[in-house]
Amino acid sequence: MTSPAALEAAQDGPRAPRLGLRANAAQFTLLVAVNALVGGMLGQERTVLPLLAGQVFGLHAHTAALTFIVAFGLSKAGANYAAGAWSDRHGRKPVLVAGWLVAVPVPLLLIWAPTWWWVVAANVLLGISQGLTWSTTVVMKIDLAGPGRRGLAMGLNEAAGYGAVAVTALATGWIAAHAGLRPEPFLLGIAFAALGLGLSSLTVRETHHHARHEALASSAVADGGARPGQRTSEGASSDGYLSDREVLARTSWHDRTLSAASQAGLVNNLNDGLAWGLFPVLFAGPGLSVGRIGWLAATYPAVWGLGQVATGALSDRWGRRGFIVAGMLVQALALGLVAAADSFGWWLLATALLGAGTAMVYPTLLAVIGDVAHPAWRARSVGVYRLWRDGGFAVGALLAGVLADLWGIRAAVLAVAVLTAASGVVARFRMAPSIGGARPGVG
Repeated sequence: MTSPAALEAAQDGPRAPRLGLRANAAQFTLLVAVNALVGGMLGQERTVLPLLAGQVFGLHAHTAALTFIVAFGLSKAGANYAAGAWSDRHGRKPVLVAGWLVAVPVPLLLIWAPTWWWVVAANVLLGISQGLTWSTTVVMKIDLAGPGRRGLAMGLNEAAGYGAVAVTALATGWIAAHAGLRPEPFLLGIAFAALGLGLSSLTVRETHHHARHEALASSAVADGGARPGQRTSEGASSDGYLSDREVLARTSWHDRTLSAASQAGLVNNLNDGLAWGLFPVLFAGPGLSVGRIGWLAATYPAVWGLGQVATGALSDRWGRRGFIVAGMLVQALALGLVAAADSFGWWLLATALLGAGTAMVYPTLLAVIGDVAHPAWRARSVGVYRLWRDGGFAVGALLAGVLADLWGIRAAVLAVAVLTAASGVVARFRMAPSIGGARPGVG
């Protein structure tokens, strides 16, 4: 029996969508711009909020001060999972617009917050918004790019998002140094939310039909060799159908490559939760100014963002696993250097190195999901992967906060460095070596 996806794709008829970056350049570029605004919403907090916790709200216990990251990570992880399922059921654009609607109150809550719990509530909304908007722009770019340039597509997407995080972190640090921690730094967030909602509502077009077309046109079956409609040993039929529970199980643990990507993503964002919450406090210890802390807070996502364009494209040619393993080990080295250093110059080098390692990993892991998951359930698999990955924010904030309260910030950073190296070793031995690499595809 013909699947619903095949029936819908067949209805596209002679006007079936074309796949590839060049064929969809205008819409792809627009989505890159939208994701830069998504990143800007996150960047407004990177420099200012950890300092706000201590200087305005009097939170000196690290575990308590990092509650905003726990709230952000948990809500974003859940929203990521929902975004994958909802974008398959209702289309990509409605989910994107809904995410921007949730973002609108966030900077206002940060400006007006009379207690720390208002900040935590704002970060619940921010996490939901980031999960819906960022996940959906990822899925939409995978839809448009087709199989040949997924690494480059993800590199451009993540470069735009984290480049904007870096620029906004630097800008808010400069603004805070000259005008105070509130309200001026968060006025940028109001502008980003208005622009993002306007562009997403008025100019972004639906891309779900691109995924349906790819599912119909793909010559590869979900597990290879099955006749149409036949179930395979892992539960997928050759038309790509999987239930939500099957997608969750396959992405989380049944498929060796997908599960290796999920654990590496979790540990990667565990690092980011640590960097977001504790680095500004560590850097302030020797008396660095807010402006210099802003430079350090911006260097990490700046190198991360810009580097992803190159690493994503190179993983299309050279394969994914090597970049992922090396990137995790480079991050571990950088974290060790952060823990050992005690001056602006060494910290600048360490944060740049941390950004380089993250750039090797971030778009490549997303490209792995796009490579392995069937187009019929790919959006849901992206949602599951991002559920695990962004759950790392919460795990990282809790782990870092507890360890920092017990033994100090430097000990917490060293412990996470060891965990990051171990994650790279797991990816080396669990992930298939043949994922990615030069192959024919639509450009």
